[in-house]
Amino acid sequence: MGDTMKILITGGAGFIGSNFVHHLLKKRPDYEIVVLDKLTYAGRKENLQDVWSKITFIRGDITKKEDVHRAVKDCNCIVNFAAETHVDRSIVEADTFVLTNIYGVYNLLEATRKFDVGRFEQISSDEVYGHIQQGSFNEKDRLNPRNPYSASKAGAELICQSYFETYGLPTIITRSTNNYGPYQHPEKFIAKTIIYALLNKPIPVYGTGENVRNWLYVDDNCEAIDLVLHKGRSGKIYNVASKQELKNIDVARKILAVLNKPESLIQLTKDRLGHDLRYSLDVSRIESEVGWRAKVKFEEGIRKTIDWYAQNKWWWKSVIEKERLDFH
Repeated sequence: MGDTMKILITGGAGFIGSNFVHHLLKKRPDYEIVVLDKLTYAGRKENLQDVWSKITFIRGDITKKEDVHRAVKDCNCIVNFAAETHVDRSIVEADTFVLTNIYGVYNLLEATRKFDVGRFEQISSDEVYGHIQQGSFNEKDRLNPRNPYSASKAGAELICQSYFETYGLPTIITRSTNNYGPYQHPEKFIAKTIIYALLNKPIPVYGTGENVRNWLYVDDNCEAIDLVLHKGRSGKIYNVASKQELKNIDVARKILAVLNKPESLIQLTKDRLGHDLRYSLDVSRIESEVGWRAKVKFEEGIRKTIDWYAQNKWWWKSVIEKERLDFH
């Protein structure tokens, strides 16, 4: 890939997408960045307000072909973050997940063909594998999604792979573990736990809190996505993980310890339907092929994240008020 490029970032006003925009502006300042975002509850202009003058923003929906065509035209590559991502919402209302995460990706792939885009990178999730009791999944393991969200992400991957095989489209996929960091919506576990702790409110933790997740600081994921975009092989899938596994209950305890809050704030609640027990990924492919390794240890990343939420109360308080989230 050349040094100058016009790159379309779909879902660029969301959590990982906006962090990726910030990452590119620092690392590749000569790139022209176009952001396409529907600005749903999880995508917010505030996430990009400090770089607004440095990007082209298009408000649009990947499920609408005319919006996609308007954004894709003249772009050299596409990185697709646009997705419905919250498992709890998918259990209650799966239709928007199927529409956005599958049909929306189809629209983007068709536009990639039509406008002869040089690369399409699909941002996926470790949840497409389902859970694993011991060991780690590698990219050749079968998909076994266990909720509507992860099933829709698996469907998107399969369509991407089919376009590579059928049309030779230069698609590439990254599957990352749970991200955390600035600009993450308060519905997500770490963001919610930090905010509840700051407010001295009871912190809900599903089941017994024994569910294990691999936590990846968002800056590390942005670096992985960037490297895969430029060095990865078309048609390939790359796992992205930190090798830092923690039980949910221990994550909550660490956050409370940093904030000097009592563990009595933790409140175990009824478990989520189809709650995956443990995720774990083998990252040997991305390490050997593109030279990526996670750099941020959880203790460092969680302190950075806590500091950001403590210093940006205006950001999350406006979300709570707008959506009337249950923070009482």
